[in-house]
Amino acid sequence: MSSTHVSELGLMITPEQIAEMEANVDDISFEAAAEEEKATRHDVMAHVHVFGKQCPKAAPIIHLGATSCYVGDNTDLLVLRKGFDILMPKLIGVISRLSKFAEEYRSLPTLGFTHLQPAQLTTVGKRTTLWLHDLLMDERALRRARNDLKFRGVKGTTGTQASFLQLFNGDGDKVKKLDDRVTELAGFDKHYGVTGQTYSRKVDVECLNALASLGATVHKICSDIRILANMKEIEEPFEQTQIGSSAMPYKRNPMRSERCCSIARHLMTLVGNCLQTAATQWLERTLDDSANRRITLAEAFLSADVILMTLQNITEGLVVYPNVIARHVAQELPFMSTENVIMAMVKAGGDRQVCHEKIRVLSHQAGAQVKQHGLDNDLVERIKNDAYFNPIRHQLETLLEPSTFVGRSPEQVTEFIQQEVHPVLALYEGIEQAPVELSI
Repeated sequence: MSSTHVSELGLMITPEQIAEMEANVDDISFEAAAEEEKATRHDVMAHVHVFGKQCPKAAPIIHLGATSCYVGDNTDLLVLRKGFDILMPKLIGVISRLSKFAEEYRSLPTLGFTHLQPAQLTTVGKRTTLWLHDLLMDERALRRARNDLKFRGVKGTTGTQASFLQLFNGDGDKVKKLDDRVTELAGFDKHYGVTGQTYSRKVDVECLNALASLGATVHKICSDIRILANMKEIEEPFEQTQIGSSAMPYKRNPMRSERCCSIARHLMTLVGNCLQTAATQWLERTLDDSANRRITLAEAFLSADVILMTLQNITEGLVVYPNVIARHVAQELPFMSTENVIMAMVKAGGDRQVCHEKIRVLSHQAGAQVKQHGLDNDLVERIKNDAYFNPIRHQLETLLEPSTFVGRSPEQVTEFIQQEVHPVLALYEGIEQAPVELSI
């Protein structure tokens, strides 16, 4: 608070006291504070005592009417908000890069899976929009958690503002004005209407819920990438000199995605810790939250930061292998196309039930070739060689064109990016995320 704000509400605070504190505000002796804390066993009072020695004129009014949680909790709220401000542009960097990837591969047919078994076709871009959809939910959750943060403000030892009411000789309006003014000077629009000694620890829960949910999204995305890497359809970046295994020189392990999954799992567990802390706060507060929060809050934001940076690095260098994808499609598409074949035969005058039985028999024979003998799917050749299907033989290539099996996937990608991704990106216009290079 600068000297222009001295005694706004009538307290006896001189310009000299303010000037003395301002002159020493960055001159922090952590060594002296550590020694003081050994004696007092109180972190805030250790700094108050040391600061008082540095500012003898201001010493009588330092921490006037306040409590440790005025310092600690208000600082935590500033740090939490700043933490979101650091994370959100990184999240937008990932969303931006994935949206370009989705658009690039909007029309590339690929096998879609349910139960991790081949189902109908989708496209590489459409699958990417599923990742983007969840990331957009995370952006909304982080933005909401950030914007919902309020300041603890000036509430006193149990939240009643009794000490400040005494300082202002019972003038409640001045106490309210002090609460509002300190909140404003700290850069917040609002303060919590009621607190105990601390702000409600459910605030921490809301913040970590958003971060843990982001962890779940990143874990899902990177698990998908690991599965696709196993199938050799999509790979994360792999340096020319990178070693995949100390024993197996041919390996290309998805170590970036594995790292994201590893840290994301840790991040997801931390919200449970916050829930336990919120649940076990007694009456106006207990101190068993303090040491826990110093670990949990910091680890949550650091974990979210590292998985976002790593995921951005992954999305900047995703490698797609269309030929492998096409081969996998070709292995399964004949089975998926049987309904089209039946419909074509019916249009050519065939009996649906007879056609269905023929296809069933041929499909089982082709399936045996694949599963029992490890050979390619030869269902199409079996259909071509069966005289029953002569009326539609000339249509078979068209009936097996992969692009006709992806539905509206390409259009869905474009519509989703235009209608849902672009408006969110516009909120961060002018904020650019530089490429991420991993050092480990």
